Amino acid sequence: MRHGMVNRKLGRTSGHRLMMFRNQLASLIQSERIITTLPKAKELRPQIERLITLGKNDSVHARRNAARVIENEDVVGKLFDTLGPRFSDRAGGYTRIIKLGPRRGDAAEMAILEFVGYEPPKEEAAAPAAKAKKSAEPAESAAEEETGTATEAKPKKPAKKAEPKPKAETKAKPKAEAKPKAKKEAAPKKKSAAPKKKSGK
Repeated sequence: MRHGMVNRKLGRTSGHRLMMFRNQLASLIQSERIITTLPKAKELRPQIERLITLGKNDSVHARRNAARVIENEDVVGKLFDTLGPRFSDRAGGYTRIIKLGPRRGDAAEMAILEFVGYEPPKEEAAAPAAKAKKSAEPAESAAEEETGTATEAKPKKPAKKAEPKPKAETKAKPKAEAKPKAKKEAAPKKKSAAPKKKSGK
């Protein structure tokens, strides 16, 4: 009987499955959002929910229990310092699964597993770059004006067009004449290579 066997095997051995989930848990805590297959996301969701519940109670015992699953100390620190306090008022349901549809290649159902309230990191570097572009535009226009006055003072000389070379035509004629001679010479060679008569006796 198959009573109580509710977990998916995902085509892996138990050790492989355990390490895969550990790596995915660490990635999810670090980036707060991962893209994986739908069955893996459904298996991973209860595990991360348990870890977030542990993160609400910041004690040595809770940290050691979390360290049994996640070996990276920085990730454990983020779990207890950032994620635990963030979800302190929420009684479960810390993550959500968003379906993405089939993956190209093997048509596996893909999904996003992310924390509730996740916001993509805003690119802070984009704002200074935009300011730099705005300040660069007046400088470029001033430079164009300066170069424009310089070009007006010095008119450009018209470029000389290349004339066709008559030498190429004269070279082509001897090549055309050489080809029939080569053919005439090749004809007698074929006659000399006549098949030998076989002696029947």
